Amino acid sequence: MTKAPRKLLVVEDDPGLQRQLRWSFENYDVLLASDREEAMAHVRSEEPAVVTLDLGLPPDVDGASEGLAVLEEILSANPHAKVIVVTGNEDRKNAVRAIGLGAYDFYLKPIEAEVLCLIIDRAFHLSELELENQRLVRGETGAPLRGVITSSPEMVKICQVVEKVALSDVSVLLLGESGTGKELLARALHEMGQRSAKRFVAINCAAIPENLLESELFGYERGAFTGAVKQTKGKIELADGGTLFLDEIGDLPLSLQVKLLRFLQERVLERIGGRQEIPVNVRVVCATHQDLPELIQKGSFREDLYYRLSELVVKIPPLRDRDDDSVLLARNFLSKFSREHNRSIRGLSNDAIASIEQHSWPGNVRELENRMKRAVIMCEGNRLNAKDLDLAPAEVKSEPVNLKIVRELAERHALRRALAQSDTNISRAAKLLGVSRPTLYDLLRYHDIKV
Repeated sequence: MTKAPRKLLVVEDDPGLQRQLRWSFENYDVLLASDREEAMAHVRSEEPAVVTLDLGLPPDVDGASEGLAVLEEILSANPHAKVIVVTGNEDRKNAVRAIGLGAYDFYLKPIEAEVLCLIIDRAFHLSELELENQRLVRGETGAPLRGVITSSPEMVKICQVVEKVALSDVSVLLLGESGTGKELLARALHEMGQRSAKRFVAINCAAIPENLLESELFGYERGAFTGAVKQTKGKIELADGGTLFLDEIGDLPLSLQVKLLRFLQERVLERIGGRQEIPVNVRVVCATHQDLPELIQKGSFREDLYYRLSELVVKIPPLRDRDDDSVLLARNFLSKFSREHNRSIRGLSNDAIASIEQHSWPGNVRELENRMKRAVIMCEGNRLNAKDLDLAPAEVKSEPVNLKIVRELAERHALRRALAQSDTNISRAAKLLGVSRPTLYDLLRYHDIKV
């Protein structure tokens, strides 16, 4: 992948010098500004890691007051920015003052592009090292699993578990309500593992009639039964070398549970009507919304099969227990379906956000996706509201009285809401909250919120 060019902001009011610097810094993505307003617009929208700043800016081109004010404003907006102050030989005093205010370095005119480039390159290198160190301190390993959109600590932990076990061959049992994303995690286990080059084969044990399920799983030989006109491989055999995903394993009939258990123990199968034992090397991932220990007590699920399938159990929380994931997902679906259906819908209204937050989502992510798709198609305005989503107006909930609890709940909720509204963009979230990026990182660590 091609690395994005480093963004360098050059704050200089002399057009001739601007052109010279742009030409000298051709290895960078150069942003030009001639006054405070232009400079701050670039700082907020582009977040350049390094800035060269001429202290003599209008309206005080012969002094340094405006340049020093811009320096303070840049560092207030982005404390990690490396600002290199450029000033005249006779103005060394203000250059030293700028260092005291937080500038990274200073350079005295006349400009020698080669020397200034060395200073700028060193500043970029230091900035990148600091960012990498912050990622290591925060324990960041990149975005959650492909396709998983979350800011919930519980879901982040589940993603971390999936990442750890993906390279092993242990059998994984995914537990969760319908629509929580069990197949999504099963595919992630496959794609991140050593079997990703082979097939991912899924079968829903509840969707196929019992008399057909055995042939679907194990295959059959020609003439094994009426209609068996040719030899056919089953799902298990087709997944050889890859991953077999058995969805709704709790609905597997007892007669097939015995046959599946034998396959898991011996790793060989016989097609219906066949006598030959066929070895199959496959990883098994199962999922169900049912309580398997309860089914074991009732005698409808084999205990020995349960322990074969549950070498690792992952419990996926329902959407209603994932903090502000509902709003985060809703914005993602809004963007997706607006593109697909060529609709120019700007976002969610406040009443839509409140209704999404308070709805219990019995159908989980699948229900939210369906509602968002319908709303995008049917919406007549430029912003979705609760009526478009066919959700009841939000009700006012009772709040705790203890001030410390109230403050922490409000702060935590505000953080999650800002992350949801900014699509987890730290800079935009900080701007929404009216705090600096370092302050936001401190708050996220305090509340144990991982982005």
